[in-house]
Amino acid sequence: MLDNKNQKRQARKRRISARIRGTSERPRLSVSRSLKAISAQVIDDSTGKTLAFASTMSAKGKPTVDGAKKVGMMVAEKANAAGVSKVVFDRSTYQYHGQVKALAEGAREGGLDF
Repeated sequence: MLDNKNQKRQARKRRISARIRGTSERPRLSVSRSLKAISAQVIDDSTGKTLAFASTMSAKGKPTVDGAKKVGMMVAEKANAAGVSKVVFDRSTYQYHGQVKALAEGAREGGLDF
């Protein structure tokens, strides 16, 4: 039985990671959150390479809903420059609301399809 919050989070991560894989045709858009920043990266799992990366730390922004939307738009611009237009969205263990939802909407506005 899973007792603490971290063990439950890791179990959710394993379940999600078992289903979501990025390919060269459709890489994975992975989201990571902390108390100080939110970041997103486009990863090709077949080669293990990061194609695009953006964070509120690099944008000199704050981890708010508006900052997350800017990160989504920035990662979409960088992914388009790398020749990526379709991605698989990997929200990790985070619920799809607030900052994660804003990042996804920003990425869609930036031209990514998922």
